[in-house]
Amino acid sequence: MQNFIDAYSWINIRFLLEGLGITIEVSVFSIVISFILGTFLGIIRYAKIKYLSAIIGFIIDIIRNLPLLLIIFFTYFGLPNIGIKPEIIPAAIMALSIFESSMVAEIVRSGINSIDYGQTEGALANGLTKWQALRIIVLPQAIKNMMPALVSQFISLVKDTSLATIIVLPELMYHAQIIYGQNTNYIIPMFVALAVLYFIVCYSLSLFANYLHKHIA
Repeated sequence: MQNFIDAYSWINIRFLLEGLGITIEVSVFSIVISFILGTFLGIIRYAKIKYLSAIIGFIIDIIRNLPLLLIIFFTYFGLPNIGIKPEIIPAAIMALSIFESSMVAEIVRSGINSIDYGQTEGALANGLTKWQALRIIVLPQAIKNMMPALVSQFISLVKDTSLATIIVLPELMYHAQIIYGQNTNYIIPMFVALAVLYFIVCYSLSLFANYLHKHIA
C-alpha cells in the first residue's frame, strides 16, 4: 500500500497528466485528419473512378497490412532521408493519420455500400446528380451505420498512441515508464494508473459517440 501512496504523489500525478495531455492532443488531431482523409478516400473507392479508385485501393490495402510501428519508424526516421524532418509530435500525428485513414476509408466504403442503391436511383430520378445523391441522401445514412465501427477504430487509435514511445513521444505511457524506471516499486501502481486514465479517455469517447449517434438518428 505504501508503494501506491508514494507512487501517486502530486509530482508523479502531474507528470502523468502532462503525458495524458500529449496523448489527447495527438489523438484529437489524428482522429480529425484521418476521418476527413479517410472519408474522402472511401468515397473515391466507392465511386469507382477509372484508374484512380484502383490505385487508391491498392495503396490503402498496402497501408492496412503494414504494422503501425513500421509507419511510425518511417515517418520519424525515414522521411529525413528525403529532406523532410518532422518533429516528434507531428511525426506521430502523421503516422497515426496515415494508418487510420486507410482503416476509415474501408469503413466509409462499406458504410456507403450498405445503403440500398434504390435510394440513389430514386434521387437520380428526382433530378439530383450522382454526387448530390451521395452527399444529401446516402452519406448521412451511411455515417449512422458506420458509427460503431468508427468509434471502435478511434478508440484503438487512442491506445495506439502508446506505440509512439518508440520515437520518444512524451505521451502517457512514456511518462509512466520514466516514473517506474526511477523506482521499480512503482510499476504496478503506474500500470493501474495507466489503465484508469486510458479507460476514462476511451469511455468518454464512446459516450460522446453514443450522443452523436442518437443525435444523428
